[in-house]
Amino acid sequence: MEQIAFDPTNPKGALAQLPASAAVFALYGAEAHAEPYIGRTPNLRGRLERLLQPSVKHPRRLQLAGRVRRIEYRLTGSDFESLLSQFALLEKVYGPKALERMHLRAPAFIRYLGSNTYPRIVVTNRPSQREADWAYGPFASRAAAERFADEALKLFLLRRCTDDLDPNPAHPGCVYSEMKMCLAPCYQGCTDARYGEESAAVERFLATRGESRLVTLKTERDQASADLEFETAAALHAQVQKVEAVRALAPELVRPLSQLRAVMLQASAQPDEVAVFLFEGGVLRGPAPFSTLGMRIQNEQSGSSSLFAQPLAIEAVPEEQGTGNRGQGSATDGGTTVETHDEAAVRVAAAAKAPRGLLETRMEAVLAALAADSVAPSATVRQGHLALLKRWYYRPEVRRVGEIFFLDQEGHWPIKQLLRGAGRVAAKMLGAPQRG
Repeated sequence: MEQIAFDPTNPKGALAQLPASAAVFALYGAEAHAEPYIGRTPNLRGRLERLLQPSVKHPRRLQLAGRVRRIEYRLTGSDFESLLSQFALLEKVYGPKALERMHLRAPAFIRYLGSNTYPRIVVTNRPSQREADWAYGPFASRAAAERFADEALKLFLLRRCTDDLDPNPAHPGCVYSEMKMCLAPCYQGCTDARYGEESAAVERFLATRGESRLVTLKTERDQASADLEFETAAALHAQVQKVEAVRALAPELVRPLSQLRAVMLQASAQPDEVAVFLFEGGVLRGPAPFSTLGMRIQNEQSGSSSLFAQPLAIEAVPEEQGTGNRGQGSATDGGTTVETHDEAAVRVAAAAKAPRGLLETRMEAVLAALAADSVAPSATVRQGHLALLKRWYYRPEVRRVGEIFFLDQEGHWPIKQLLRGAGRVAAKMLGAPQRG
């Protein structure tokens, strides 16, 4: 955080030092115990001019000039970074009340009650950290989680009742057992081993977002088709379609809470950098700067997918080296080859392009630095960061700025995809209008 002193008798002197850029700010008074005024804005100078510079034309406007003695601010490159920085400031001052001030509600999860003798699933907004392997989410809303849970249960015979069962043949059962939609462990309609198999299948279905069920059904369908059992293959294909419809209700963000790891790429306040964020261990880490110097940035304005070398770090060339021969190739002077201006520019631009291996190493170093920050977060920070991630991810795609990446099937970060994503973010930064 940068800070400057504020003199109420000369507000223009302090305001003139502020940039007209996106930032998160805090206004502090003379008393050490006084609560600061914290906010975020796309134009720091303009916002603080309205707050700290009295205006005769707007006498009812909030004026804080008489109470402020110090301004602290931090420039941000994206709305995501602004929200994260604002939450950090509010949590430092107000503690758990920061969640209320930013309207950060706990996201909805599906919890698999595996510790129960007869497991079942429930929808909750308070996933247990001790059972993070059995909490699946976050979903966009509680209604979305409930819908996915209901549709998933239609594919299995798991119980839906909430009672702590004591199996007894005299138990009357329920409507689901009558409809053959439950194994009915309440009146010993199945063995404990059979119910254990069904509950394990549900757990695998949730952990893989239906992939485990799809693999089994597709294998059986292909085998039936190979054996010329077309009716059986058609029935299995119908089940595949049902599973795919249920799977579509769980976005890629939905996964076991203990395995929820993601990398977000956002625009940076610095023109030659991309901000990298890491969500791991229930907390958002970053931003960490990733330098785009030497990258090839996609030219979206041309309407094609061609790439051009970003003209950065081009060294100056003396004009006397090829005066009069510019653009005509190499010239000779007394038998000595003289490099023209255009040839020198092309040579330097080619040299400025970083090798692909160097870019991959650079990205891996950024991710390693973020992962090394292993400070144990509080419950407030964990809930706030998870809510911020959910709020950003479930925005409509046209409003969701930035990109997100998950681990691949081998448990590694897709470095090449991350580099391409960084190039897309950098290209949008180059085409964005400059403030101020």
